[in-house]
Amino acid sequence: MNAATNFLPGLPHLPTITTSRLHLRWLTPADVPALFTIFSDPAVMRYWSRPPMTSEAEAAALQVQIAEYFAARSLFQWGLARRSDDVVIGTGTLYSLSNTNKHAGIGYAVGSAHWRQGYGSEAVAALVEFAFTELALHRLEADVDPRNTASRRCLERIGFQQEGHQRERYYLYEEWQDAILYGLLQSEYQPTALRLS
Repeated sequence: MNAATNFLPGLPHLPTITTSRLHLRWLTPADVPALFTIFSDPAVMRYWSRPPMTSEAEAAALQVQIAEYFAARSLFQWGLARRSDDVVIGTGTLYSLSNTNKHAGIGYAVGSAHWRQGYGSEAVAALVEFAFTELALHRLEADVDPRNTASRRCLERIGFQQEGHQRERYYLYEEWQDAILYGLLQSEYQPTALRLS
């Protein structure tokens, strides 16, 4: 039995999480072009563990995969849609969900046209709150390339603590890349306002 099957029982798709500027919402086939824009950008993918997409078919496959992973309750991936126009500008993810150990990994991507506007921090804060309040998790984890200072600062502002340095964790762009491991416990978390629908 999947260790995450008890999360969000009975729901056909992810609930929408509302922040001041974003709806973290279910991704549909209509969002495939936006997903391709995000995940085909070498700047966005520079510190990910996979290369940029090269075709919209890959984005379509990702959207289907996201739905399948949710059905198995093994990964929850939201689209980060601007409240002003409902355009998806990124994604936020809870992965490696464990009901037994009450932990998950957390990750996010924001299209490079929307960097340095605080969208990443806003989305990650909402995901942290959802994970600790709605899913009753005990711990969240993230790993970040040491050179990705923007993501490191985002996690640290929310309260994540550096817990380790994993040497040559990923091989991408013809080089070995290190990863910094971050962790945040529910007892360290400072709540914020969160609206679900």
